[in-house]
Amino acid sequence: MQFGFSTNAFREYQLEDAIEAIADAGYDGGEILLDEPHLYPPDCTEEEIKRVADVLQRHDIAVSNGNAFMLTAIEDFHHPSYIEPDEAYRQKRIDYTLAALETAADLELPYISIEPGGPIPDGKSREWATDTFVDSLEQVVPRAEELEVDLLVEPEPDLLIETGGEFLTLLDRVGSERVRCNFDAGHFYCVGEDPADLVEPLWEHTSHYHLEDIPADRSHEHTQLGDGAMDIDAFLGELENRGYDGFVTVELYPYEETPIETARAAMDYLEERGWA
Repeated sequence: MQFGFSTNAFREYQLEDAIEAIADAGYDGGEILLDEPHLYPPDCTEEEIKRVADVLQRHDIAVSNGNAFMLTAIEDFHHPSYIEPDEAYRQKRIDYTLAALETAADLELPYISIEPGGPIPDGKSREWATDTFVDSLEQVVPRAEELEVDLLVEPEPDLLIETGGEFLTLLDRVGSERVRCNFDAGHFYCVGEDPADLVEPLWEHTSHYHLEDIPADRSHEHTQLGDGAMDIDAFLGELENRGYDGFVTVELYPYEETPIETARAAMDYLEERGWA
């Protein structure tokens, strides 16, 4: 398998500098944050796309994933979501995703990761939220199919889709093979699931994996590899046993004050355990 590191830990850095640091740390790929301050699709130009492509080529590093989940350019990580009660506000997330698909296609990326609906609004039912999420997806799926870029729904604690089972239920409602899973091992661990056990039931639907450690109390805190309680070896072992040769991206965005040291320490952990 190949390992990437997400540039969302490098929000105090220019994207080009983040890519260089990730390559220097020994990663095969870098996950590009499709948000400010890196590459914000609604505003990015052909010149910016070319500059990113050039720096990737210069440092001989691939893009492990296009992160179209975070959206601080408008409000915060989770808002606007695909399930906002205000239709105009919800449309901002939909329009952003359409732009992210175009940017991904320009960079020849096979997929982008997206949020799993969003936080269920106060006073709204899960049924309403699910129906609204499906309606939102139906507005972006046709363009994803045209561009041949997958939409990887990333289950997350406290959002509409949290568990593997909820993701599979969503797939039953969506009639497109372009909707797949961004399997975040730490997120599943937070909601009481065993990431290693979940690899098999989600295998045929998963294109990319996120990895971070999580504290023993399963709080949603992205923690340096080896500093939490997850059985990382068991999870990566499941992928290895299945011959997975795609990307596992380390996502440690809380470490933005020390991203270079954090990226290197995570790679040291993977190398010491024999994974990289």
